[in-house]
Amino acid sequence: MIFDSLPYYDNDLEQFPTLKEKVERELAREGKPNSQTLHPRVPPPPKLFSNHPLLAAELERVESHQPLPILDTTRHQLPGPVHPESEEEWDAALSNAHAQLEHQRLRHTNLALLQSYGSNAWRIHNYLTEATAKNIEKVLEDLKTLTTEVNRDRKNFQTRLGNQLTSLETRWTELISNILQIEMANAALEVEIDRLNKNEAELAAGL
Repeated sequence: MIFDSLPYYDNDLEQFPTLKEKVERELAREGKPNSQTLHPRVPPPPKLFSNHPLLAAELERVESHQPLPILDTTRHQLPGPVHPESEEEWDAALSNAHAQLEHQRLRHTNLALLQSYGSNAWRIHNYLTEATAKNIEKVLEDLKTLTTEVNRDRKNFQTRLGNQLTSLETRWTELISNILQIEMANAALEVEIDRLNKNEAELAAGL
């Protein structure tokens, strides 16, 4: 497994203030990202009610914060004919009266059904809604627990790996120091050998 960074271990910005200043200047130069721009992998928003023009129009009205249209109350009225001598107006008024009577009959039937079965239906609906809410809350808690466990495992792994890196870095520093000491000792020995060789040559020349 390859890691580009170990956020639970790396502390270069804290150790080197100049590096932190460079990062802050670079971030300031790039500017803040546009929060309105979504990630390329995010799918486009779905188009709702594409096959239902009425629902699409209602959704557009709600999104634009437009008020509901005024209800047409004329159909709930029983106006008489404007011209009493007109048979057609009487027929229209009678037809309207029949429609209103049927509407009231349906309302009475619906109210009777609601009175008989409405409370139980709402109880069942509330029970199902509460069960769904509890299931969603449980899934959310499970996800939070899983996220916490993943972060804990990542932290433990990176901390353990960081300790190994620190140990290896310390060992590497010690080895480099030893190599430098050996090189310095070799250089000193070479100087000493050269001096002895010169002394030997001078002694040989003197004899």
